[in-house]
Amino acid sequence: MNTEWIKARQTKYVGYATTYILIILAVLVVANFLANRYNKAFDATANKRFTLSDQTKKVVGDLKQDVTIQYFDQATGMTAGKDLLDRYAMLSPKLHVEYVDLLKKPQLARAANVSREGAAVVVLGSKKEEAKTFDEEGVTGALIRTLKGGERNVCVASGSGEHRIDDSSKEGFTNFQTVVQKDNYKVKNINLLEKAEVPADCTVLVIGGPTGDYVQPEVDAIKKYFEGGGRVLFMLDPPLKIGRKEISDNDALAAMLQDWGVTVEKDLVLEDNPLSQLFGAGPEVPLIASYESHAIVNDLAGTITGFPVSRSLEVKDGVKTKVVKLFSTSKNSFTTYDLHSSEIKVDPSKDKKGPFTLAAAGTYDTGKPNSQGRFVVVGNSTWASNAFLGFRGNRNLLLNMLNWLSSDEDLISIRPKEQEDRRINLTRAQFLILRAVSQFILPLIVVLGGVMVWWRRR
Repeated sequence: MNTEWIKARQTKYVGYATTYILIILAVLVVANFLANRYNKAFDATANKRFTLSDQTKKVVGDLKQDVTIQYFDQATGMTAGKDLLDRYAMLSPKLHVEYVDLLKKPQLARAANVSREGAAVVVLGSKKEEAKTFDEEGVTGALIRTLKGGERNVCVASGSGEHRIDDSSKEGFTNFQTVVQKDNYKVKNINLLEKAEVPADCTVLVIGGPTGDYVQPEVDAIKKYFEGGGRVLFMLDPPLKIGRKEISDNDALAAMLQDWGVTVEKDLVLEDNPLSQLFGAGPEVPLIASYESHAIVNDLAGTITGFPVSRSLEVKDGVKTKVVKLFSTSKNSFTTYDLHSSEIKVDPSKDKKGPFTLAAAGTYDTGKPNSQGRFVVVGNSTWASNAFLGFRGNRNLLLNMLNWLSSDEDLISIRPKEQEDRRINLTRAQFLILRAVSQFILPLIVVLGGVMVWWRRR
């Protein structure tokens, strides 16, 4: 038997090549298998543009039943849908995504009442909810509305100098309204002076920084609503007596809160904090970086919130209430009781040293099953105004408070970030320099380098 061909050089080369090809194929097969089974992605963008928020992960990860997201577009536009919705599908086997070609299956779009390209519809059984915008905020909002069902109303009180939801100035609450609506609440205005009764469809009542006194019928209406299982967010500013817009003491409202275990002090909290200086804030703007243990603030660890012109709170349990602190100032803070002067005057004989409680949350035992009253008190209202709501974690703190008050604890988390505008604006001179460097100088350097290497080798 002739075995010389086995020893031939050509045969060895063929064997080596075959072995290498088989190894490469095996590596590719294993890599594809692992990629399909364990789909992982790494987001290297500075603002984590391609990473879903904690809220989305929580909502999708907690799904107990199958949910389908239908995306309607033409074939040429499906890529935009896949970029976002494939990330949703990776979070839970309970969530399924269907990509519907409007041209091939127009009947499905008609059944879903979809008439535009790039629309997403969340389907849960017989319930359907279209995303208001095709981005993470819109899609996750549609998921929440589908899962929760029913309307959740945030009623903002007016009539006593509170922040108004139709006021777009720095002191207004238009941003408050926008942010709350994006979290799938409806916002409406109620005037307790016109009718001293909190409507039954109010999920949460907001008392947003009144400058005038609440008369007794208003206070009685709030008390009746709360002690019947209602939910209230109180934001009360220190009773400053300076400038044109003095803030009243609101003794009747303060007395009611004191009965529930929260004493709103008639003082102004000041804080000499290096953190405030870092953000260009003065001592009148306490910044909070650490929080107590509570569902409202647990997810805010490492996040800064700011509260300009605040008063302190004293908290204790009431007869039927249990009250806990949410966050406090640092040891470098102190309070002043001089609320009539625009100058900060320290009086060691009267002023107290910190830390001071700025916010508290409490529950009320109504004696009825599934009818617990809840309230949150913050010694400031400006933190939720147009001027300050966009500061660091203030937006998430507001929504966390509303979620807890409305018993939607499963929604408490860090929300989707708004997309940053990261465009680079160049002057004409800068553009010409950039063009010269990229089109001429850099290529010329490469050419000269090649010529030098060639000349040296020659």
